[in-house]
Amino acid sequence: MKKDIKSLYYDELAAELKALGEPAFRAGQIYTWLHQRTVSDFSEMTNLSKALREKLDGLYYITAPKPIRKQVSAIDGTIKYLWELRDGNAVETVLMSYKHGNTVCISTQVGCRMGCAFCDSTIGGLVRCLEPSEMLDEVMFTQLDSGKKISNIVLMGIGEPLDNFDNVIKFLNMVNDERGPGIGMRHISLSTCGLTEKFDKLAEYNLQLTLSVSLHAPDDETRNKLMPVNRNRGVEQLYSACERYFKTTGRRISFEYAMIDGVNDTPEHARRLASHIRKIGGHVNLIPLNHVDERSFEPSKPENMRRFIDILQENGVNVTVRRKLGGDVDASCGQLRRKMAVGRN
Repeated sequence: MKKDIKSLYYDELAAELKALGEPAFRAGQIYTWLHQRTVSDFSEMTNLSKALREKLDGLYYITAPKPIRKQVSAIDGTIKYLWELRDGNAVETVLMSYKHGNTVCISTQVGCRMGCAFCDSTIGGLVRCLEPSEMLDEVMFTQLDSGKKISNIVLMGIGEPLDNFDNVIKFLNMVNDERGPGIGMRHISLSTCGLTEKFDKLAEYNLQLTLSVSLHAPDDETRNKLMPVNRNRGVEQLYSACERYFKTTGRRISFEYAMIDGVNDTPEHARRLASHIRKIGGHVNLIPLNHVDERSFEPSKPENMRRFIDILQENGVNVTVRRKLGGDVDASCGQLRRKMAVGRN
């Protein structure tokens, strides 16, 4: 069975080539083709001999997604891609432009099994995890097609990154590698719904990225209704894991909080949230809920949003409101969704 060559670390690739009797410099040539030049076939590696290209083609395959659909927001220019993967599954990727640069929001799984009640991505469950190469492809082929240099990455698309832990770690190291895209860890955000058992393991890597925790409720009663992941962990366990992560890495955590009318936007919710966040020293990013056809939730009323913000600020909590981008193409937070194989969309 052929191997996924793009998912090999540089040293892994070098070791395999050495075993094939190839000189050391070949690893650099091939790695550059794979991680900087978005080739989709070994025949494109023109500085390799034909014999070597044929040998590689017999042992490895190169991932290269096919664009099924590209939607561009008429409001803010946000681009949403639907990519077909090697096995016929498809995922969505979003490119957003800001004054400070271009940010790509990538998916980490085909589908999601977390079951959050307000999110589109989890409808249909989990099909499989993405390989490191496939996550790299989202970054590289989005940059290639759009012509816009990617400066920031958020792992906030379809899937739970910590549910695909090993592949995500490998992707992060590869995308940070100067022999590849070379995007700094401080320009990367990883969003998790709270798989607390993975927090300490992630902290051990000390990657200096931004950890964003999808909190969405400050208490078990409310969070259990919104997020099944909370039912066998609880918010106190989550807060403790966040404290340990901060003490180990020194990186302040960002807490994402979707504002849902009549569910989690009362003054009491705000006060409970403030009491916990003050202890951890994190930042709260409020997200006006985005529309999902299959869900009955509605975004908070403006006056409730304002009151919620005032309470947080009065209690010394740093709070921002996420700018909505790509709403007219369903590219906003919580709207990305696993699509069926081509021909069944």
